[in-house]
Amino acid sequence: MRWTIKPKPQKEQIQQLAQELNVDSLIATLLIQRGITTFDQAKDFFRPSLDHLHDPFLMKDMEVAVNRIEQAIANQENILVFGDYDVDGTTAVSLVSSYLKSVYPNIATYIPDRYAEGYGISFQGIDFAEDNGFSLIIALDCGIKSIEHVAYAKEKNIDFIICDHHRPGDSLPEAIAVLDPKRDDCTYPYDELCGCGVGFKLIQALSQNRNQTIDDLIPYLDLVATAIAADIVPITGENRVLAHFGLQVINQAPRPGIQALIQQIKKQTLTITDVVFVIAPRINAAGRIKHGNHAVELLTEFNLAQAQQFAKEIEDYNSERKGLDQLITKEALQQIEENQEQERFTTVVFQENWHKGVIGIVASRLIETHYRPTLVFTQSGDNYAASARSVRGFDVYNALEACSEHLEQFGGHKYAAGMTLKAENYEAFKNAFEKVVQETINPELRTPEIEVDAEIDFSEITPKLVRILKQFEPFGPQNMTPVFVTQNVIDTGYPKFMGANEEHIRLFVKQNNSEGFAAIGFNLAHKKDLVANRNSFQMAYCIDENEWNGQLSLQLRLKDIQ
Repeated sequence: MRWTIKPKPQKEQIQQLAQELNVDSLIATLLIQRGITTFDQAKDFFRPSLDHLHDPFLMKDMEVAVNRIEQAIANQENILVFGDYDVDGTTAVSLVSSYLKSVYPNIATYIPDRYAEGYGISFQGIDFAEDNGFSLIIALDCGIKSIEHVAYAKEKNIDFIICDHHRPGDSLPEAIAVLDPKRDDCTYPYDELCGCGVGFKLIQALSQNRNQTIDDLIPYLDLVATAIAADIVPITGENRVLAHFGLQVINQAPRPGIQALIQQIKKQTLTITDVVFVIAPRINAAGRIKHGNHAVELLTEFNLAQAQQFAKEIEDYNSERKGLDQLITKEALQQIEENQEQERFTTVVFQENWHKGVIGIVASRLIETHYRPTLVFTQSGDNYAASARSVRGFDVYNALEACSEHLEQFGGHKYAAGMTLKAENYEAFKNAFEKVVQETINPELRTPEIEVDAEIDFSEITPKLVRILKQFEPFGPQNMTPVFVTQNVIDTGYPKFMGANEEHIRLFVKQNNSEGFAAIGFNLAHKKDLVANRNSFQMAYCIDENEWNGQLSLQLRLKDIQ
């Protein structure tokens, strides 16, 4: 691990903001590091408001999209809501379809089969629309590169409205409307929305057109917050507002499907982290193991008993997903070792029978062991399909684009992408990808980084600091949980080991004569010698609250020990 201390803002700037907000210099520093430099910006940060959401009609093609949907309703056309099979896609489909059903009955949903159809808009889905009399398809979290598919639909007199957040290619599909804040010609003020977020802007525009207020849309925000958490988009701007109020819905009045998923959690208040690790994997498991339709059924079911039955089935899929994930990760690590590829700049592995639904998770697992851009391939029909994951700071999408001559198709983000290629191109692609990464990656990015906000003493950890830090939530990219470093720490008890393989460590740490704190280090038991015999060490950590049997206590969550 390399520890990188964030640059400290200018002293005068810290003093001015601290004085304006009546906070200490540490809080002012943390705010400035997040781009918050004025009283008004701080007010918006600490007091999110739905009034801070932008006018949806600022998005390119929004008026055209709304008019086409209203025309479809007036003409009693059948509307098909189509979306990707992951969390972002299934929440988006659930969001838009349930809103439209509240005003119009002729609505159906379609999630492509991950294995038979693959990612994005499919010819099979368009044929389904034609066979069942749908004249308008609203595509969510996909479609920005589906030029041939939209042309195919046009030949069948089926119109498309595309709501996507992925990077466009050189040209756009000839849809009726293409809603994507990443379009070069779109001047919408915020371009980090997830797919469900773009879907929310669509229903926000429709609701305004129907003289509804933003309050009418609050019940849908549990879906939006779930997608924001799962898709790991920045928790800034509109995403922060939507996540803040979406978490309130999850904690106070969740839809029955989400209520059924979280019934077993013994926490009073769920955070974004709980959504990422508890809700999202279960929704994802449906599309990974069985079919994304099961997730949409769960999220649009308003009978709690039926939702509980759906949730039980999804829990079974999630258990199966965990088993596959562990098995394939073990096989992939063994393949890396057998091929003596530990020193490469990339990890590219393939096995024909690996389950396509979990290769993305496996790619993330491999990065934990071999920290480098990673692709996991499996057989998909006549082609090979892969999920890509990257390391912090390296754009894997750009690297794939540089190797695109070997690929059939690809798409995604800076840190996660998917692709297919012909079997005979696998070795050529693998070599090209290694070459591109080797030539373009900053050597520093090959070592995992802990970004430290500030160095502090334990005496600065006060109840007031903890209260204010809680107001920084929800945390996520570009607003991560603050990481602190403290020097000259000792463990005053003796380390306790936890986990099936005793891989976690629990300490009780003190600095000088300060109050002591419980500290837990996940997967840090191998550093036990550094803390033994009251040796002095430094630690990087986050300040957490631990909830146990309904009781809250302060706990330091260790990131690393040196």
